[in-house]
Amino acid sequence: MSAPYAVIIAGGRGQRLGGVRKGDLRIGGVRLIERVRLALGDVADPLLLAPGPGEAPETNSGTLAVPDLEGPVGGPLAGLAAAVEALQRKEVQSGILVSVAVDTPFLPQGFAAAMAVALGDAAAVYAARDEAFYPPNAAWRIEALSALPGRVRDGTSAPSLKALHRQLDASRYDWRDRYEHDPFANLNTLADLVALQRRARSL
Repeated sequence: MSAPYAVIIAGGRGQRLGGVRKGDLRIGGVRLIERVRLALGDVADPLLLAPGPGEAPETNSGTLAVPDLEGPVGGPLAGLAAAVEALQRKEVQSGILVSVAVDTPFLPQGFAAAMAVALGDAAAVYAARDEAFYPPNAAWRIEALSALPGRVRDGTSAPSLKALHRQLDASRYDWRDRYEHDPFANLNTLADLVALQRRARSL
């Protein structure tokens, strides 16, 4: 199996964290965006970064920033749609696209390859652990998302990634047996930041 494409969903403005860009925060001394990049493992070039709406930030070589598509629906869904459109411009019409939230500092190592395998014959698969599930941390058939960019622009898309998974009858991949602690714990508040820093120091 060839390496999947991947997009880091990094559009959150961190309003509950004082308006900082989450990807620039550090856990264990490493920026969140770098932690996620490393944990993804082997992915096809270019690695896509969805930084939210507006002007694209500068990126490292091998990374392509894809600002959210304009339309009635924003958030992670717009970032995913931007990634799909960027691949279509490169004439990539099929294969696998793995998406991951930037504020997931303990993302499992080799996440992209693991989710590509978990996808099987489904149109999409999302990560879960016990009762918790994480719609942005997922793998998608690129061909199943071919109409998404246009639908985001004209407002006819599913309203969220969760709804899109339902629409595609996505599979659920539970990581419970692999990790004692939730590898998808994310960072939304100052309390989360303190807890995740503490967790990093304990490793």
